[in-house]
This record gives sequence, C-alpha cells and structure tokens, in this order.
Amino acid sequence: MMGARKREETIFKGLMLASVGIVLAGLSSIIILITWKGLPALNIAMITQTPTGGYYLGKGGGILNAIVGSLYLGIGATILAFAFSLPIALFLQSEYAGKTPLASLVRLSLDVLWGIPSIVYGAFGFIIMLYFGLRASLLGGLVALTLLEIPIMARAMDEVIRTVSPDLKEASYALGASRLETSTRVVVRQVLPGLVTAALLALGRGIGDAASILFTAGYTDRIPTSPLDPVASLPLAIFFQLGTPFPEVQARAYASAVILLAIILLIAVVSRILSKKFTKYVIK
Repeated sequence: MMGARKREETIFKGLMLASVGIVLAGLSSIIILITWKGLPALNIAMITQTPTGGYYLGKGGGILNAIVGSLYLGIGATILAFAFSLPIALFLQSEYAGKTPLASLVRLSLDVLWGIPSIVYGAFGFIIMLYFGLRASLLGGLVALTLLEIPIMARAMDEVIRTVSPDLKEASYALGASRLETSTRVVVRQVLPGLVTAALLALGRGIGDAASILFTAGYTDRIPTSPLDPVASLPLAIFFQLGTPFPEVQARAYASAVILLAIILLIAVVSRILSKKFTKYVIK
C-alpha cells in the first residue's frame, strides 16, 4: 500500500516537473527565436521614426507610429475596462448580488464573453461603426478592445475579491461602515495586488491583440492626433511587414516582434513589482 502511494506521488511529481519544463521551454523558445531573428534588424530608427515613403518596400523609417498606437489602444482600453470591471466585480459579491440567479447569469455571461474569439469583437465593433457612419479610428479600436478586456478583468477581479475573509467585512460593519465604504475602503485595499495584476493582465492582452482592431482601428503611418483618426498597432505592423516579399522588410517584422515582446515582458515584471509593493495593505 505504501509502495503504491509512493509510486503515485513520484508519477505526479514527475508530471508537475514536466509541465513546468514545458512552460519554461515554450517561453524560452519564443524569446530566443524572436530575439535571434529580430535583433539584427533592430535599430534606433525603428523606435524613434515613423514610416517614410517606401518603408514597406525596404526604404527608411521606423514603427514609432505602431508603438505609440499600441500604447494608446492598450492603456486607453484598460482604463475604460477597469472603470466597468471593478463595479461589476463588487456587485457580484455577497453584499450585493451574492448567490442570486442574476449573479450566476452575469458570471456565466462573462465566461462566455471571455471565450469568444477576438475577431468577433472586431466584427461586432465594425457593424456598430457602420451603423453610426464612423470610419476606422482610435475610438473604434478602444471600444473593441474595451469589450475584449472587460470579461478578462471582471472575472479575475471577481475571483480575487471572493478571497477576502467575511470576518474582515463584518468587522468593518461593526465599526459603522456602510456596504459601499466596506467595498471601496476595505475590500479594494485588501485585494489591491490582485486588482493590479488583473488590470495588467488585460493590458498585455490588449496590446498584443490584432484581430479585434483589424477593422475598427485601421492603420496609418502617422501618430493619431484625434480619437477619430485611424491608428497603427504593433501586431498589425508585424502582420503587414511579414506579408511583403522583401526580405529586409520581413526582418523588420521580427524586430517589431522583439519590441512587442519586450513591452509584454515589461508589463509582466511591473505587475510583479506592483503586486509586492501593494501587498503591505493586505491583512494576513
């Protein structure tokens, strides 16, 4: 009996180590291959200049328009999604909706929305834009990305907030705090590291998504100066550069991928740092 348990423990330990190895190998392979292919073509001009005439034919310029556009889209959509997601997550807690059928329906809806392919959000946003007579623009991309990020952020926040001890809430009520005060001043502060992680997770998804903004944000070689101007993005810049028959432009696509990968990794690192920083608010 003890021998069987030991063998079972050894097998599952081996499976866990294999899973960790697969994850680390996958991440390492992506970083190494993209860096190896992209670094030779990466230069300061790509980061500091917008495309000039003939850029996609192998001439000079850079992708500053796509870098700035991705930051506009990702940060803007994350701010908007956060403004909607936090109230949704708080509403789903026991103080408000609790375990009612409405709360279950909202959670199910968020789960379904999370699983919908991003191209569907792009098609939906495109239909709405056509209805109102709008063209592809920064505003259209923000709306599509916000809809994409809300279910990700709201469900992550919901799960984090549900970990707060009921005793902590009851102590707040005993001191005379209202439900709103308890939610905003006690619960939110307690789960602040998790909220930051959820927001940065959605930000990484927003910056790296291409399908949802393909029809809604458009593409341009200039940096937008108005929400109604079209905007470029790094994922689409990579797609368009890889689609050319010129080897030097294809090499720039891998350099663009290096920049996008660096931004995503930076977001992940910042997420860890902020989570540790805000942990001081957590009552253990």
